[in-house]
Amino acid sequence: MRASLIQIAVDEGESVESRRRRVASLVREQAGADLVVLPELWTTGAFAYEAFGTEAEPLEGPTYEAMAKAASDAGVWLHAGSIPERAASESGSAAGSGPLYNTSLVFSPSGDLAAAYRKIHRFGFDKGEAVLMGAGRELVTVRLPGTTVGVATCYDLRFPELFRGLVDAGAETLVIPAGWPERRRAHWTLLAQARAVENQAFVLACGTAGTHAGVPQAGHSIVVDPWGEVLAEAGADEEILTVEFDPAKVATTREQFPALKDRVLGLAPPHTF
Repeated sequence: MRASLIQIAVDEGESVESRRRRVASLVREQAGADLVVLPELWTTGAFAYEAFGTEAEPLEGPTYEAMAKAASDAGVWLHAGSIPERAASESGSAAGSGPLYNTSLVFSPSGDLAAAYRKIHRFGFDKGEAVLMGAGRELVTVRLPGTTVGVATCYDLRFPELFRGLVDAGAETLVIPAGWPERRRAHWTLLAQARAVENQAFVLACGTAGTHAGVPQAGHSIVVDPWGEVLAEAGADEEILTVEFDPAKVATTREQFPALKDRVLGLAPPHTF
């Protein structure tokens, strides 16, 4: 299986529409890949909090349309990173006043929406994404030819129980778009390898380059195999990281070292004495 991770820089001087066109062109250039992955919140920048509301769009908005066409033109499965989604308003509310979500979109090679995932763990503690956006509630997997993909986003990487849930749902390849800050880059690499090893799965983690609202980004998109071996890693600048991997290695790893079968905690409700 061939995957291309498009580690783009979010230039604050570039309009969102210009960036959409540029990213769509980059996706089309990956024709021949099986899976293409974009970073988190690449339309605005993951730390450009003030842009979340002003640049938010409905699920089937301009980014949806541009990425669906790009996936179809290239004939690839496309994890289109995530967008600030403005959900439909509640009955009786003013138009455009629905809640915001950090929402990932996955398209099939025909350009159809295969899955949408609203980020469950929001970053910022008492500011930023944590207070501006709603929390997703559902785990999402997508069946591709040869592998089942589990979908997570950025800060989710710090919560191993989410990935256990994805594995229980059949995930063999974990795809994680992110806007991860440079000052915590060591955690990015460590956690990507940890999620691969503990779940005996491939991890494809795609970050952004450049600076978002004054926050330097880590870049260093990474692909890790089920044994924790780094198959490919990008640098700090804008780059397309392409790697070939064999999804069948997940099954052989789990057979050779069946640690997942020894799980005890989390398989039954706790007993209170």
